[in-house]
Amino acid sequence: QKHLAEQQNKPTSVRRVRDTRKMAGCTTFMSRLCNPSRVPRGSDDEEGVQIENGPHEYQYDLIVIGGGSGGLAASKEAAKLGAKVACLDFVVPSPQGTTWGLGGTCVNVGCIPKKLMHQAGILGESFSDAKAFGWKVDAGKHDWEKMVTNIQDYIGSLNWGYRTGLREAKVDYLNAKASFKDAHTILCTKKNGQTSEITGNKIIIAVGGRPSYPGVEGDKECCITSDDIFSLPKSPGKTLCIGASYISLETAGFVTALGNDVTVMARSVFLRGFDGEMAEKIVSYMERHGTKMLRGASPTKFEKTADGKVKVTYKLTETDTVVEEVFDTVMLAVGRTACTKDLNVEAAGVVLNPKSGKLDALSEQTNVPHIFAIGDVLHQRQELTPVAIQAGVLLARRMFDGSKKKMDYTNVPTTVFTPLEYGTVGMTEEEAVAKYGEENVEVYVSYMKPLEWTLNKEEHNGVMHREDNVCYFKLISLLSENERVLGLHYLGPSAGEIIQGFGVAIKAGATKDHFDDTVGIHPVIAEEFTILSITKRSGSDANKKGC
Repeated sequence: QKHLAEQQNKPTSVRRVRDTRKMAGCTTFMSRLCNPSRVPRGSDDEEGVQIENGPHEYQYDLIVIGGGSGGLAASKEAAKLGAKVACLDFVVPSPQGTTWGLGGTCVNVGCIPKKLMHQAGILGESFSDAKAFGWKVDAGKHDWEKMVTNIQDYIGSLNWGYRTGLREAKVDYLNAKASFKDAHTILCTKKNGQTSEITGNKIIIAVGGRPSYPGVEGDKECCITSDDIFSLPKSPGKTLCIGASYISLETAGFVTALGNDVTVMARSVFLRGFDGEMAEKIVSYMERHGTKMLRGASPTKFEKTADGKVKVTYKLTETDTVVEEVFDTVMLAVGRTACTKDLNVEAAGVVLNPKSGKLDALSEQTNVPHIFAIGDVLHQRQELTPVAIQAGVLLARRMFDGSKKKMDYTNVPTTVFTPLEYGTVGMTEEEAVAKYGEENVEVYVSYMKPLEWTLNKEEHNGVMHREDNVCYFKLISLLSENERVLGLHYLGPSAGEIIQGFGVAIKAGATKDHFDDTVGIHPVIAEEFTILSITKRSGSDANKKGC
């Protein structure tokens, strides 16, 4: 009653203005999540969705379902702008029993542990570089258990930091599974089965997704997914990664680099949606450097053996040949499924996309005007942490600060952390040609070998550990618009660091002349993008023959 009385005395749903503070010890990588006010203001659009604020009778101005990157950012930004906010988060254990703390996929079973394990692989591969530079080092044997312990300890500190951050922002955190009772009421179910209800004027769905299963016999009983690999208590040993996705290739890459026998099983195209030429170069590099690629194959059955291994039965699609092979670990990476099944969105009148189970939400607004969605749960949007964070912050500003600026989902840079990293922003070559026609698209290419690799002459199984001309650069421009750069693609070390900077230029509409007029830094890898001169159309050799 006291709350309702206070509500009636307020002219809008914005109750309190609060200051948020940065979480102590937050890394630069996570600073946006810790301090969402640093997110850029997004794209101007005067036709942005209008979000009405006014007096209401609900407990909260905003309920956010999901405590991942997007949900946390939206919760804290809304609270900073004066809204009374509740954030619900609950992790359903994987079929193997794995669970984790607040922070969502990226922090717990995605970007963070993946990048750290990728770094472990890079360090192992760098021992031969060190020897070439005069260091007397012994690579020794990798300690998987120590690596996992240290990574999980770090993740635990992040989980605690996020809880502290919500408390400091005065966001009510509920560790409970959410489902809709009606359009404004959320049923909250705790781990012990205890239930309660809360009501909100506006609701954001930010539940993300979980790994999919192929639906063949034994898949959930015998296989792990990315939910489990980063907390695996012992080295995976002989490993089969099923799937042609970036998750499958990234995992195969670092597991191989850490000294294991790894096979990737793919039914069809690798890295669907990425530039096809770049994908093939990644896979070819991985094959040459020890990862086996089993193309045109699909699993039909998984069985546990008496000694705890997994017997995999699979079929080769071209010949219908059935093959059996035993592995220590089988990891599935065949896609992800949105966590909408148990939300009971139908009770709120929200319509899901029938094919993907995701939400079609223009400007993050569903078909129910006061219910919104951000992050991986959105249909045909990038499943990327920074995208969810930025969309969440901009949405909160439209809700509670009168902003009309919306999330711009175009030209979003990203990186695939395979052994030869792949950084990209903008269109693929296929997309550019399909949209503008081959005659209107110019593709500049170049190969090179980083200076830091030049001293290492070591070979593994007849393949140079540091190959010549293995790094690859591609710039795609539109001839009819003064060679505006449509897409930028790079294979090589530090891909994320390189593409992040160029992403700003692409977002600003840079042309090939802008790249040419920029003086490169010598001798660094990114310099190559400022001196590209050979086009695919010319047929000239793009290999480097000197510094």
